[in-house]
Amino acid sequence: MKMQTSALTLAVACALSACATGPDRKPGDPLEPMNRAVFKFNDSLDTYVAQPIAKGYQKVTPSPLRTAISNFFSNLGDLDNAANNLLQLNITDATQDIMRFAFNSTFGLFGLLDWATPAGLPKHHQDFGLTLGYWGVPTGPYLVLPLFGPSSFRDSLSLAVDYRLNPLSYAEPAVRNPMYLLQFVSKRADLLGATDLLSQAALDKYSFVRDAYTQQRISLLRAAGAVGTSPNALPDYGEPDDSGAAPPSGASGAAPGGVPDYSDPGEGAQGPATPAPASGTQPNAPSDAPNYTDPGEAPASGASGSTPPADSKVPEIAPLPKPNAQ
Repeated sequence: MKMQTSALTLAVACALSACATGPDRKPGDPLEPMNRAVFKFNDSLDTYVAQPIAKGYQKVTPSPLRTAISNFFSNLGDLDNAANNLLQLNITDATQDIMRFAFNSTFGLFGLLDWATPAGLPKHHQDFGLTLGYWGVPTGPYLVLPLFGPSSFRDSLSLAVDYRLNPLSYAEPAVRNPMYLLQFVSKRADLLGATDLLSQAALDKYSFVRDAYTQQRISLLRAAGAVGTSPNALPDYGEPDDSGAAPPSGASGAAPGGVPDYSDPGEGAQGPATPAPASGTQPNAPSDAPNYTDPGEAPASGASGSTPPADSKVPEIAPLPKPNAQ
């Protein structure tokens, strides 16, 4: 707790004293020079201390035991999720969180086994920073905390509340401190694959982590229906709407709402009368198209070889005389 308070105090003091502002600061990240320095410190500490410990833990601990340890701490986190869902007046999710904790604690050997997820009780991820954002508290500038990583002014101030909502905080120091260390190592081991992907894909790790963290928090707030946001809102890419407005003048065959028209102009299109085709040509054929009509088929009226009308008289042709037999 003292380390957590000291780290938070140091970050807030540097921010308030404007010790890291610069002319190239960006909107949402005015403390970028300081944040980059802290990020570099955290990254070095993670590379040379945290990752080797996590890899050693992953190597010596069997996979089922690692899963059980991860499930145990995740089960304790359901109490924090339930409290924050209650503060957000999300009674359904809060009830599911409490049922998850009771179910796994009873039938899952104190949370070592996760029976709640197969039973249809989904896992939620909440914290007091999201609760403050739900009620309209602004996020403030982006902030990288020593040891704790990416955060913001609002989320950093919520760390103390989340600490008190964790049942481990009420245990004796002889039990609490080793449990916090085991939780950190377990979580770091679960993220080893993501770290390798980040190192390979990101040209600027700081910008990548900052943008990913910011977008994730915005997405969680929208999903919770925070004040001033619409739940599950989709980004606007400037596509025309489907309001059904009439197409602009001169746009032939345009569908309502700016949707392109892929219909065949020869199928039922209403327009100016089409002149009759020339003799010997196919109906509905362009004027410059060649004529492939079979002369033996019934041609258009007036064409050569046409069948005469029914009331016209056809002259009779006398049969040729038969030759006399020799």
